[in-house]
Amino acid sequence: MAESRTTGGGFPPDLERAAGFIRRRLGEVPPRAVILGSGLGLLAESLERRLELPYAEIPGFPEATVEGHTGRMAAGRLQDAHLLVLRGRVHAYEGYSQEQVVFPIRLLAALGVGRVLLTNAVGSIDRDLHPGDLVLLEDQINLTFRNPLRGPNDHRLGPRFPDMSTPTSDLMNNLARETADRLGVPLRGTVMGGVLGPSYETPAEIRMLQRLGAGVVGMSTIPELIAAAHLGLEACAISCVTNYAAGIGKDRLDHAEVTTAAESARVDFIRLVAALMAEL
Repeated sequence: MAESRTTGGGFPPDLERAAGFIRRRLGEVPPRAVILGSGLGLLAESLERRLELPYAEIPGFPEATVEGHTGRMAAGRLQDAHLLVLRGRVHAYEGYSQEQVVFPIRLLAALGVGRVLLTNAVGSIDRDLHPGDLVLLEDQINLTFRNPLRGPNDHRLGPRFPDMSTPTSDLMNNLARETADRLGVPLRGTVMGGVLGPSYETPAEIRMLQRLGAGVVGMSTIPELIAAAHLGLEACAISCVTNYAAGIGKDRLDHAEVTTAAESARVDFIRLVAALMAEL
């Protein structure tokens, strides 16, 4: 990942205020966190001794509006791992600014979380990837043409020009592969093409993404990974393939299909996340 924050001067006041509120409500904050994408929120139901906090109560926290994103923060134990779980995220297509989209990942850093697993739902561009498959995002192509670091740089968050040669953590990626192998859970590495949405892509756009080298396509996560690199967080991303992209499959695309496919993968997903977080 990128170099860590360049100063020891704390975080901006809005992040400090939100972090203080969460500590008062949830108590000890776990050092590991998971951000859950569309249809993957059931992982939070598996937490033992769970404490939950609605996003709407956290100062400055953007509220999720998309079906499948519950909009709650939960802390608890998943097998041997003490976790902070964010049940859903916000997206630029909801009308949020890039700064609002990455507020949660910056808040995790302000809380002292050092390692973050991002999850999301993606469409398959690679014909060898099918709904229900889990994939590890090893690289990304940002076709939203938006960057959460645009504008004046706040050195309390990170350097002006963060390195993106490893957009996800080599340490966490290697542990994810080893853990998946040990559990017998298929986990292929791939490249994600990030688009703005909310309309699904056209067949011509998918052919373009194929030629650019993307294996999956999605509408989230890339801004968060950029912000994580800026902050110096260890972060990796595991995606659930929930549909074939336009021109790859024969069916018309529908968000209900996304949540249904994500739910079908929940057993392997929960097993993998629980074991990976315990390893960390």
